Amino acid sequence: MREVLLDSLFDTLKLLPFLLLLYVLIELLEHKTAMGRPSRALSGKFAPLIGSATGLVPMCGFSVMASKLYERKFLTIGTLFSVFIATSDEALLVLLLSAPWKDTSLFVDVLIMCAVKLVFGAGVGYLLDLLAKKLRGTAFTLCPQDATPHGHLHGHAHGKKAHEKGHEEAHGDGESEEPHACEHRHESKLTLYLFSPLLHALEVSAAVFLFNLAFGGLLEWIGTEKVVGFLAGKGYWYQPLIACFVGMIPNCASSVVLAEVYAAGGIAFGSCLGGLVTNAGLGVLVLFRNLKAWKRNLAVLAGTFVLGIAVAYAVNAFALLI
Repeated sequence: MREVLLDSLFDTLKLLPFLLLLYVLIELLEHKTAMGRPSRALSGKFAPLIGSATGLVPMCGFSVMASKLYERKFLTIGTLFSVFIATSDEALLVLLLSAPWKDTSLFVDVLIMCAVKLVFGAGVGYLLDLLAKKLRGTAFTLCPQDATPHGHLHGHAHGKKAHEKGHEEAHGDGESEEPHACEHRHESKLTLYLFSPLLHALEVSAAVFLFNLAFGGLLEWIGTEKVVGFLAGKGYWYQPLIACFVGMIPNCASSVVLAEVYAAGGIAFGSCLGGLVTNAGLGVLVLFRNLKAWKRNLAVLAGTFVLGIAVAYAVNAFALLI
């Protein structure tokens, strides 16, 4: 149990700098960007592609950043999915380290995984943004009540009453941990750009630490060998389902387990790839901290699961044909 505690603490400490930078970035976007530009700062035409490329970096910090930026309406739903699909936590590193120095097959597999996740993530991102704009006029949210990325921008154009309405729309998803920019008007710069972001980062880190501790303890109690054996023992066509369920667990251990089982020859390439497409690291956990938006959160989770299943079965079927 001591090892689980130390691992949970170490994983959380690795995430803390990303969270601090994230909240500082949010404050800068809300206060240092011209009126109307914050919502477009991270949502340009290359955003899904950049998000997909960023998600390939083997760490969970970027999926966490994507979740929080999406909550604040700085990222579109398509870019969020691009990051989630491309994210693999530490799985790619595990695969690379598992490969004998003379064996290049795992290196090739990692390159193929990166290419598929990059292209697939960007493609899904662009498609979702296009569909969201056509259906609801905005690509920033799955919730129909959020008609504009930043409701308070609309309010400034139509008076105080519209401003108050826009303010409510901008925070209609239930996110309450970060105050609105207007609430910071009289705060000192030190409080605004350091103490407030640090407080928010510590709050999220505490939740992540508790989840990591709980999941790590459960995995220790069950036994990693049993989990690996369970995955390896499933049939070729059942593996994608099990792998994607494992990938949904918002913890780096889930991606590591998938990588280790694949490196040992326990699951097929498509099954591993599908599980890693489903895996979005701690980003899903951070997204689910907003309990009032549970329908939207479940839609995001179900979407990544369906996409992972589709990729897994398609790749496994292709492998059988060749």
